[in-house]
Amino acid sequence: MEPSIIRTYDLWKRYEQEGHDGAALRGVDMDIKKGQIIALFGKSGSGKTTFLNLIAGLDAPTKGRIEIEGADLAVLGESGRTLLRRGKLGFVFQFFNLLPTLTALENIFLALELTGGVDAAPALEALALVGLAGRENRYPHELSGGEQQRVAIARALVKKPPIILADEPTGNLDSVTGAQILDLLVKKCRAAGATLIMVSHALNTCEYADRILRMTDGRIEEVHSCKELAH
Repeated sequence: MEPSIIRTYDLWKRYEQEGHDGAALRGVDMDIKKGQIIALFGKSGSGKTTFLNLIAGLDAPTKGRIEIEGADLAVLGESGRTLLRRGKLGFVFQFFNLLPTLTALENIFLALELTGGVDAAPALEALALVGLAGRENRYPHELSGGEQQRVAIARALVKKPPIILADEPTGNLDSVTGAQILDLLVKKCRAAGATLIMVSHALNTCEYADRILRMTDGRIEEVHSCKELAH
């Protein structure tokens, strides 16, 4: 069996809100293995993005513990968590989050520069990997939504991180392009042996996953089939 790459223990996150309990996460225990493809579903406000932000060390839990490859995020400290994000995590977002003043190649190379990379060759290879060879000098506004998301996937993969976190990666795309992006993202993660956690509203995302999770009111349950998810 593959070793655990992400573990959470009794994870809670509370936000101060007047009039009601502001708990976004309620005692989440999770064990995710290396190389697993995870689809996480839930209504808006159910805690999905909060869960991703906690795993990434962008936010701190109110209670509980998070381990990435056995390292306790709280023990790492802020500088350690920054290094972890740069070296071990790749991010894909719904709205692409590309820098508009940088070309496709420069957007990807920036992720390498943050880890000390000086060679642009891996960035060019990453562009080719997602089918955008020859588009390296295009700016985001010169690319379609699907092409921008391919650049974002290349940026996430270029560091060869063991974990990719994707927050609604197809939410801003039409259904056909969204399916193409999902297929590309999952194939590239499987080829690289990367663990992928996809937060999504799109039910077809479950067809690509090894494990299907549903978040309801801050709690996560395992769902055993796409059919079960639809009910």
